[in-house]
Amino acid sequence: MAFKTDSAKIKRWREERHWSQEHLAELAGVGIRTVQRIENGEQASRDTIMAIAAAFNVEAIALCIDPETEADEIVQQRNSELASGLRLSFLVHLVGYLMGMVVFLAINLSVGAFVMKWATIWWTVGLAGHAVPVVLVEIVSRFQMPRKAS
Repeated sequence: MAFKTDSAKIKRWREERHWSQEHLAELAGVGIRTVQRIENGEQASRDTIMAIAAAFNVEAIALCIDPETEADEIVQQRNSELASGLRLSFLVHLVGYLMGMVVFLAINLSVGAFVMKWATIWWTVGLAGHAVPVVLVEIVSRFQMPRKAS
């Protein structure tokens, strides 16, 4: 059975101790290619994880990714992408609105009266309606951000 290893943690711990990959492989009793593959994100066997954990003098579970943490990160990434898309759609709407207002201004100036009043009012209402969910998503996302544990 393969465990999902935290390759970044293994590499970071190795580098913090100023160990080479060869040194870690020697301490753990595994091949250098095994250490290289693990640090590149490939899966490792249970025995390999236990050997590397013994070299670091930690429990094997310390070198594995917590499934709940990984799921939380995936959800947070997905929510971030959706919020970015919502912000982008609002910015596109805003640019269109500004260009429309320039055209409406030109029409009003050429006619000599404020003939585009209702179009301006309703487009502004539409833009404000688009802004409300953007603001709400920003507020909610700031309050729901998980605190990073060390």
